[in-house]
Amino acid sequence: MVRGTLEVLLVGAKGLDNTDFFGNMDPYAVLVCRTQEQRSSTASGKGSDPEWNETFVFTISDDVPELSIKLMDSDLTSDDFVGEAKVPLQPLFLEGKISPTMYNVVKNEEYCGEIKVGLAFFPEETHRGYEEEDYGGWRESC
Repeated sequence: MVRGTLEVLLVGAKGLDNTDFFGNMDPYAVLVCRTQEQRSSTASGKGSDPEWNETFVFTISDDVPELSIKLMDSDLTSDDFVGEAKVPLQPLFLEGKISPTMYNVVKNEEYCGEIKVGLAFFPEETHRGYEEEDYGGWRESC
């Protein structure tokens, strides 16, 4: 199993369904990778086409199937769910890097915009140390 660091560049979104009846949305993103969760800044007043250009770092293994990005609209009382994008990670483990790409944002199984994300995976180097010098469970003495 390969372990390493996942870097996510959250660029922006386009064509999001506006959840505010009056004025523009204040969207933010919640990135979830298994049990790790990180939140972007709020793009105040940016409405349906926010830009973040923020980088997030996760420690993962290659058996993590996807990155989930939930888009929310910050409100005074309770935040509204805008939609979610699922980003498959298997192609990333093969390529090592994926340039910023648009992914569909979905809510209730319906398309509601796109989000642009860049990905990079840096495998953790394994240091075997003394194990390389072991012979049958015994180390050779000098």
